[in-house]
Amino acid sequence: MQSNDMSEPLDIDKDLEDGRKPGNQTFFKNDTKNLLVVTRGHPFERDNFFNMIDSLGFDWSHIEHPAAQSFFKKENLKKFDAILFYDMPGLNFDEIKDDSKFFIKPPQEYKDDFLERLSEGKGCVFLHHSIAGWPMWDEYSNIIGGKFLYKSGNIKGKKSPDSGYRHFVNYKVSSVGEHPITKGISDFEIEDELYLSHVFENDINPILKSNYTFVRDNFYSATNALNGKLNSNEGWEHPDGSNIVGWTKSYKKSAITYLQFGDGVKSYENKNVRLLIRRSINWVVKETKELKIKI
Repeated sequence: MQSNDMSEPLDIDKDLEDGRKPGNQTFFKNDTKNLLVVTRGHPFERDNFFNMIDSLGFDWSHIEHPAAQSFFKKENLKKFDAILFYDMPGLNFDEIKDDSKFFIKPPQEYKDDFLERLSEGKGCVFLHHSIAGWPMWDEYSNIIGGKFLYKSGNIKGKKSPDSGYRHFVNYKVSSVGEHPITKGISDFEIEDELYLSHVFENDINPILKSNYTFVRDNFYSATNALNGKLNSNEGWEHPDGSNIVGWTKSYKKSAITYLQFGDGVKSYENKNVRLLIRRSINWVVKETKELKIKI
């Protein structure tokens, strides 16, 4: 992909303002990208999150699980240019003691529909906790490019401990290489949640990294949290992890972006985060069109 000419310094306020239109449910205009936003499975501050979505300059519609699982038919998605996932399906937190009930398999029809849409070409942007979705569907993590485990499990055929989390981390974000999504964005500070989880570095193109140190002592066990021991790493071991917090990749004929940002209001209101999300949506739409021609 060729990036836009950024010979002049980036003005984030202007960049966002140029793309901002009154956010609303989709009217399927010809001159505005139409975005489908998918949520549910993890709590979030709805008003603040949707205010952020409003600011991005797209027409958008919102759907929640489980309704989303019957919505991925071709005729339903054909008018949407891209999908933004801020969901975490496949986990029942009312049944954390019984794995047969805690882990929920996605319906086969939904899996088939999802993969068919990606084979046809549909750009996808995944945010924050979406990396923990559908733990019983291995291919889902291959689509995203990483996986967060609430309980120990298998990652690409190898046993792995549960993942780690840390809230309210103040860290610096830097670009990795050059990419249209990050072009012209200087290093910036943010307070957000970080994960010590699996990033499939051999399968992705990293675009953003954190200066935080991703080691066991700096994170807390997800399983301990499930068992009522919040902010605890007692009895938990985990190998050192990746400091990559944003990446792109492709899956079949679809362009994919993952951004780890998005735990709460400070992240939603961060101008750099908003710009990165907006650019990610634009990039997956454009790149998917090119993939449909190439493949």
